Amino acid sequence: MLAQFAIAGATAGAGWLAYHCYAPTSQLWGATITHCPEAAHLALTYDDGPNDPYTLHLLDVLGRHDVKATFFLIGEFVRARPEIARTIVQAGHLVANHTATHPNLLFLSKQKIAEQISDCSKAIADATGIEPQFFRPPFGARRPTVFRIVREQGLTPVMWNVTCFDWRSTAADRIERHAQARIDGHPSLGPIILLHDGGHTGMGVDRSRSVQASEGLIRRYQDRFRFRRIDQI
Repeated sequence: MLAQFAIAGATAGAGWLAYHCYAPTSQLWGATITHCPEAAHLALTYDDGPNDPYTLHLLDVLGRHDVKATFFLIGEFVRARPEIARTIVQAGHLVANHTATHPNLLFLSKQKIAEQISDCSKAIADATGIEPQFFRPPFGARRPTVFRIVREQGLTPVMWNVTCFDWRSTAADRIERHAQARIDGHPSLGPIILLHDGGHTGMGVDRSRSVQASEGLIRRYQDRFRFRRIDQI
């Protein structure tokens, strides 16, 4: 009986730790930006770019509506398409660190974590002249060591509180509905929305539906929220 209790306790403890390693709004591993402090602000954030051609299509949408967003870039893709990274900055958007190759940082050594973060920052700085100030972990996965290294490198960790599940093969209206259900159901949310303009598996991942959903979200919420970059909230 005692053995069964011990197993159950260990299982529950492992589940509790796993939850806090992935839950986007958890603060267990230290203070993390998860929402806009002002309920009237909304931040669109995009992971896994730059991605040719969908990042450019997204920039066209954002430009038509004069909306600024935050792009968490993968270092190896920045090196492959530095001109797209520069275009993001020239359009007035914020670029941020999403590691060099998008590994799950839970399973890397301290040295490898530090290299992933510093290599991405260097790629962004080389391409754009901008030193990133913000960081988002791939898959949202983190442990205490990750955020300690992030802060040692002068970066502020950023998560999110609205998930659109746009990495799945789904329609643009479903992506939009995921965001709408969360935002409309929590009017004091101060949304930071997670979307993707790229995919960590390689260049050219189809994000046309995320681009379409972005336009729908902008049209839906442009009269209710002021759209902000992460450094403006």
